[in-house]
Amino acid sequence: MLPTRNLLGIEGMNPLEIRSLLDRGDQFADAMQQSGDDLSPLSDVLRGKTIINLFYENSTRTRVSFELAAKRLGGAVLNIAVAGSSVKKGETLLDTATTLNAMHPHILVVRHNCSGAARLLSHQVDAAVINAGDGRHEHPTQALLDALTIRRRVGHIEGLKIAICGDVANSRVARSNIHLLGTLGAEVRLVSPATLLPTGIEQMGVSIATNLQEGICDADIVMMLRLQTERMAGTETPSQREYYNLFGLDRSKLMRAAPNALIMHPGPMNRGVEIDSAMADDAQKSLIRTQVEMGVAARMACLEAMAVNLASETEKRGNGS
Repeated sequence: MLPTRNLLGIEGMNPLEIRSLLDRGDQFADAMQQSGDDLSPLSDVLRGKTIINLFYENSTRTRVSFELAAKRLGGAVLNIAVAGSSVKKGETLLDTATTLNAMHPHILVVRHNCSGAARLLSHQVDAAVINAGDGRHEHPTQALLDALTIRRRVGHIEGLKIAICGDVANSRVARSNIHLLGTLGAEVRLVSPATLLPTGIEQMGVSIATNLQEGICDADIVMMLRLQTERMAGTETPSQREYYNLFGLDRSKLMRAAPNALIMHPGPMNRGVEIDSAMADDAQKSLIRTQVEMGVAARMACLEAMAVNLASETEKRGNGS
């Protein structure tokens, strides 16, 4: 159970709350591996509950993993394709909130291109809200699945040197990971061109490097970020070829990291821009495929926590408290 009914970000969560979700995600990951191809529910905690995935931005991994997570907990899932909804006819986010609220969903999973959209929505609906990524702000479940991936492979997070590399300015994944990994005791470094570093980011307790090989020196985890050209004005970086030469990860650059360094990427990858294919597909070094697998387990843990909170609210109302 979490202290609030919504999951809007990692910022403000304490180590106990984060570890609780990771521990439960770990249990779900084990259960899914044991069940193999059997996709029947592993729990009925969401039985009778409706989960709506409201995605204003395109997504494959996040949306599908939330759908699978909800179904494996016994929930009913509705995916709303914004491209075919009334939003394209001019309906505002608040109008959509009013419409959805009238349908009485229990949990609303929202992805939006504007920072703060999930929080705004949480004030307008009766459902619990999970932030599946809002603008440049946060992507809490991605950070949770990343931490789960690291913990299952390495065994711990405290004391690790983790380099988050690339387009930090436009990355909600980076912000959530900075909060989470720092809270759990990792040493977090940001490695990025100066033009892709947000102003004042060092106040989040991270070190900064503007040279990739210097920044990943002795790092245990090298987490690459997608170059988000759709959020750029066009002057932040040189050509993609030059970006790859300077900040793209290949085997020669990775040699500067710790001998057993592992590679991560939240996806989707731009091969030959942030990372070369040999590194991305290296079964010994790359955790990228495991991240996708852990996405379902981590999101099951989050959905279950929301369900427990909802059940507690219902019980309190029933007792008249």
